Amino acid sequence: MSTATRLSAAERKESILDAALAEFAERGLGGASTEAIAARAGISQPYVFRLFGTKKELFKASVARCFRETLETFQRAAEGKRGEEALDAMGHAYVEELLVDRVRLRAQMQAYAACDDADICAVVRDGYGDLVTYAERVSGLPAAAVADFFAKGMLLNVIASMGLDHSPEPWAERLVSGCKGD
Repeated sequence: MSTATRLSAAERKESILDAALAEFAERGLGGASTEAIAARAGISQPYVFRLFGTKKELFKASVARCFRETLETFQRAAEGKRGEEALDAMGHAYVEELLVDRVRLRAQMQAYAACDDADICAVVRDGYGDLVTYAERVSGLPAAAVADFFAKGMLLNVIASMGLDHSPEPWAERLVSGCKGD
């Protein structure tokens, strides 16, 4: 007879956030259900509410974690680098590690779409602001260069969301190539 490994409260919370990210990415805040999130996490729905209170609070927590993990990816990539080299390293890490993660990509897009809600918008603004502030600090580059970096990143998000990142469409190939600096 085998016994299941019991998760700590912190591990269970992370498991719920993983399940929530996937569910919210797929269905958005309005379409996702805490019942489906609980099922994905292998726990009861009341436990989700005990930890997060409301679906909106769970959404905010999953969005905040998504931005924090993106920032951590940028920090690892830019470690020991400055200027254009730092932005290039962050851009490559974004393309290689984060952009290929369809769940994370779709979750980001759902977060932007949910910004009609002031509380959610505050979380998105804070998370995005942390990314911009870090890019400015580590690169030391002018605002225009940092804006260009984030503009290309957002365009890559849109391209990947439409499935054009591997499209045979010549215009899509040119756009992707231009964003990646090929």
